[in-house]
Amino acid sequence: MLTKTFGSAVQGVNAYTITIEVVVTAGTLFYVVGLPDNAIKESQQRIEAALKLRGYRMPRTKVVVNMAPADIRKEGAAYDLPIALGILHASQQLNTERLSEYVIMGEMSLDGNLRPIRGVLPIAIQARKEGFKGIILPKENAEEAAIVNNLDVIPVGSMQEAIDFFEGRQEITPLKVDTRDLFQHSVNKYTADFADVQGQENIKRALEIAAAGGHNVIMIGPPGAGKTMLAKRLPSILPPLSMQEALETTKIHSVAGKLAGGGLLSSRPFRAPHHTISDVALVGGGGNPQPGEISLSHNGVLFLDELPEFKRTVLEVMRQPLEERRVTISRAKVSIEFPANFMLIASMNPCPCGYYNHPEKECVCGPGVVQKYLNKVSGPLLDRIDLHVEVTPVTFDQMTATRKAETSADIQPRVDQARQVQETRFKEFADIHSNAMMPPQMVKDICQISEEGRTLLKTAMERLGLSARAYDRILKVARTIADLAGTEEIQIQHLAEAIQYRSLDREGWAG
Repeated sequence: MLTKTFGSAVQGVNAYTITIEVVVTAGTLFYVVGLPDNAIKESQQRIEAALKLRGYRMPRTKVVVNMAPADIRKEGAAYDLPIALGILHASQQLNTERLSEYVIMGEMSLDGNLRPIRGVLPIAIQARKEGFKGIILPKENAEEAAIVNNLDVIPVGSMQEAIDFFEGRQEITPLKVDTRDLFQHSVNKYTADFADVQGQENIKRALEIAAAGGHNVIMIGPPGAGKTMLAKRLPSILPPLSMQEALETTKIHSVAGKLAGGGLLSSRPFRAPHHTISDVALVGGGGNPQPGEISLSHNGVLFLDELPEFKRTVLEVMRQPLEERRVTISRAKVSIEFPANFMLIASMNPCPCGYYNHPEKECVCGPGVVQKYLNKVSGPLLDRIDLHVEVTPVTFDQMTATRKAETSADIQPRVDQARQVQETRFKEFADIHSNAMMPPQMVKDICQISEEGRTLLKTAMERLGLSARAYDRILKVARTIADLAGTEEIQIQHLAEAIQYRSLDREGWAG
């Protein structure tokens, strides 16, 4: 007897329906075909133990399991449940005609209980797209799948519950979640606040500009000046996620298995990988390509602390994603694209000892050491960072000042207002939402400056030796400063402020 059940395979951030065909014929062997990995081939032992403990029998005849289409590689133990149900139906131990109405996924333990799986959200989206009535999956994943409406989400805790559901012995109410209500009542999880930072008004201003325009920032200063503290507070002033952004972000975290507790992500991600990270872990990849840190930072912030300590190859692989806001991972048989629209916040010391240009402490680095240290960060990468900010130590008077600093709640409305201006400006462009995302041809049209501003910019470019890319960055930042000020035109003071945020381009900055 031939039985068909349906599962799903995830490639990148998208899912593909897998047809699992089971046939029981004369013979004694068990075969799984259709490009399965070792975890799937080992399913025979898990399924056999679970069937025996639950009072069923493993057919002592030839069992062939085909996973179609055969040219897509299937990985992981999440196919245990659909294979087990297929075997039971093909051997006439399961009496139902509804197997074909559902996508079924779940990893089984030896006693038949189900363990959670990853990539549930894209699987549920694809199931709805292909017209399945519902999806049957482990209880721990149900809330995540229920984000997708018009799809019956049937949470089960064991293989036995799934069997009882199909045979009508147990009624399981589909889980329903009001996604918009859940999203609107989600609490911002950021506990860090800009009010905690005493002094550093110029750095707060730079981060406000960065948040308003989606710009990348590098902070350079001595240890203890507050670089990390400031970076960790940046997400608290970013605009809240839109519903579309929340779904995109949740999808990526689901595929990576990083979705703690299921449900919809409501806060912008903040990722801070250690400087020992590999290029594959940062950008993504592996045998079965998985999203890296830059994709997990999609619609959020990627913070690289102590930038020169990262391996050169790790930093250089970020150049293309910073420009294109996506990363493409190519293999011999497949090419997968992950979104990577993130804000890069980097920090670094000015030299190995950390005290070059310090107002009080003396730098002990030898001749040429400072420049060698700064050269660890390549010029092309610095070109892609819009704002270069020097962070100076906070004085004792600033630390002990009683004057209350601006809170994140005070700053965020200004950022929101500037972002709304940009949303209106780019409403006709589906892939552009902020000034930082403007392509070069658009910069010429939108970031027009006066003759006086052109003269100022020409002088700055000649003195600083700026590249054409840095020229575009200055105009984009000036446009954001004008948006924060609520002016239609880029005025000369906006341009002057944008130019001062290119400190690392200054010739002889390191002496």
